[in-house]
Amino acid sequence: MHKSTFRILTVPVVSFLIFVMACQQSPQTVGEVMDRVVADLYESYEIDELNSLTDSTILTMLSEQEKKVLAEEYWQFKINVPAIVSVMRHKDQRTVPFWLEPKGFEKTDLTVSNDHYTYEVWQKRFEPGWVNLGINGFDKHRPVYFVSVKPVSANDDLVLTDFYPDNQTVIEMETGAFTYHDWDELVLLEVPESLQKGKLLTTIRGRAREAHLIGAFRTTPFPSREKPDQIMLTWSEEPQTTQTIQWRTASENDNGVVEVWPARDKADKRIINAESDRLKDRLLANDPVIHRYTAVIRDLQPGQQYDYRVGHPDSDNWSAEYTFQTAPEPGTPFSFIYFGDTHRSPAWGELVTRLPDRYDDIAFYTIAGDMVGTGLYRDDWDQLFAYSGEVFASDPLMPSLGNHDNQDGLGPGMFLELFDLPDNGPASMQPERVYAFEYSNALFLMLDATGPKQTQAAWLDSTLAASDATWKIAVFHFPPYAETMEYPDIQAQWGEMFDRYHVDLAMSGHVHYYMRTRPIANQRVVESPADGTIYLISIAIPDHNRSAERPDYAEVMFSGEQLYQKIDIQGNQLSYTAYNRDDQVRDEFVIVK
Repeated sequence: MHKSTFRILTVPVVSFLIFVMACQQSPQTVGEVMDRVVADLYESYEIDELNSLTDSTILTMLSEQEKKVLAEEYWQFKINVPAIVSVMRHKDQRTVPFWLEPKGFEKTDLTVSNDHYTYEVWQKRFEPGWVNLGINGFDKHRPVYFVSVKPVSANDDLVLTDFYPDNQTVIEMETGAFTYHDWDELVLLEVPESLQKGKLLTTIRGRAREAHLIGAFRTTPFPSREKPDQIMLTWSEEPQTTQTIQWRTASENDNGVVEVWPARDKADKRIINAESDRLKDRLLANDPVIHRYTAVIRDLQPGQQYDYRVGHPDSDNWSAEYTFQTAPEPGTPFSFIYFGDTHRSPAWGELVTRLPDRYDDIAFYTIAGDMVGTGLYRDDWDQLFAYSGEVFASDPLMPSLGNHDNQDGLGPGMFLELFDLPDNGPASMQPERVYAFEYSNALFLMLDATGPKQTQAAWLDSTLAASDATWKIAVFHFPPYAETMEYPDIQAQWGEMFDRYHVDLAMSGHVHYYMRTRPIANQRVVESPADGTIYLISIAIPDHNRSAERPDYAEVMFSGEQLYQKIDIQGNQLSYTAYNRDDQVRDEFVIVK
C-alpha cells in the first residue's frame, strides 16, 4: 500500500493522533505509553508494515521513562517482610518479557503445570516494600504470567497490600488452585514443594492485550462516515411509551437529533436531542474513533406506529426514514424472534435480513449471547450491524451477553457502550449486563451467564416475585442442560428461581447445536410444561454435524443446521416454532395455560 493511500484511509485518525500526542508527553501508565506508541506508529508506518513489528523495533521507539513504566506499572503490590517473588511464565511464549532479566529475575529449574500449559519459574528476592512487575509482552500471548510470593523465613507472617490492579485475589499456592479468573476450571496439577504454601496472585488472560502491538492492528470493512449509520432500536425504558434509538457517525457533532412523528402525520413532528459518546478502539487502523448517539423518545402512545429519522442539522446529514411500533396494551398478541449464537456471521445476516419480509408481526429480536467473535474488537460489531442491514432500525434488538461478547475477563465494555438497555439489574453489577423488560403479558429476564450466578439468583427472586406476567421467559448464553457441557451452578441457583416462580422458557446458545428439553423442575423431568421449565439451545450460524448421545431429558436434539425461532404469544397460548435457513419447520410445540 502506498503511503498516500494509507493517509487517505486514516483521515479520521488525525484529530485523535494530535490529541493523544499533545496530552501524553510524559506517560505514567501502561495505557498512556501504548496510546503514545500507537499514535507514533500510525504516523510512521503503513498498514502492512504495522503488522510486521518485532519486539526489538518496538523497544527502539520507547524512551527510557516509557520502558520503566512498562517494566514496573503493570502489576504492583507491597510486602512487609523479605520474600521470594516467583513469576510463572508460559514456556511456549516466544519472547521473554524484556524487563524480566534486567530487573534481576533468574530462571530456575522449577516448573508449574495445569491441564493445558507448563510454566517456567523465574525468581527474585525482594526486601520489604514495593514489588513492581512489567507487561506480559508485546504479543497477545493469552496464558499470561502469574505470581506467587513466599517469605524468606518460614517464621515471618507475610502480608501483601496496596495492589494494582486493586481487585487482586490472593489464594494459597497449591495443587488445585486456579490462576485465571476467566478460566477458573483450569487448576494447577503440579506445584513444586518449594512453592507450596506461598501466596498465589491470580490474574486474567485478557491482560495480554494491555501492551499488544505485534500482529495487533486491524481494519474494519465498514468504517464510519459523516452520514448516520448503524441505526438501532432498543428499549432502555418502558416499551409501551418510549423508544430508544442509537446510531454512529465518523465526526463528533453535538447537535445529534431524532425527528419523530406519528405514522403518516408529519405535521405532528417532534425533535429529540441525543446524547453523544466517543468510542475508541486504538488498534483499528482505519477508524479508531467513532461517535455514538443515543436518544430516548418518551410520551408515546401504546401500540402505535411512529416514523422517524436521525441526523445532524448543522451538517445536513440525515438518515432515511424508518418506522417503529410501541409495545401494545397487556394481553395483546405479539411475536418475537430468538437466535442462538450469531458471531457476526454474513450467513446470519442473510437470514435475519429476509425475516421482516416473511413476517409482518415481529415485535423485537433477541440473541442469546455470542453476537460477535471478539467483543473487544469494534470491527466485529461493525460487521454485526452491517450484515443485519436495517432490520434493527424498525424492530428492537434486546440481547444478552455471551462469553465472546465479554471476553478474556476484561468485561463487556464495548457491548455496554453500543447498547442502551434497561438499568434495572442487580445493584452490585454493572448496569445493563442484566435487565428485565415486559412486553404485553410477558416478562423477559435477560441474564449474564458470564457474571456472578448467586447475585443474579437473588435478583431473579425479587424480580419474579414482583411480576404478575402470564409468561416468564429467560434468555442467557450458557445452557444449564446440554449433552456436551452442563452448568450445574445455573441448574441449581437460577433453576431454583425458575421452579419457584414457574419460568416457562429458558433460551440459550453456546454449544452450537439445537436441543429442547422436556419440562424440568427440581433438576428432574416432569410431566407437563405446567409443572416445569422448557430449556432451549439454538445456533444461528452454519455449523457441522456432531455425533452426540441424546440425554434422557432431551425431547429434541440435532446439529448441523442454521436456525431461528419464532415465538407467538396470544393470551394464554404460546406457540414456538424452530425453522432452518430454508424456512422448514424443525421443531414446534404449544403451551396453553
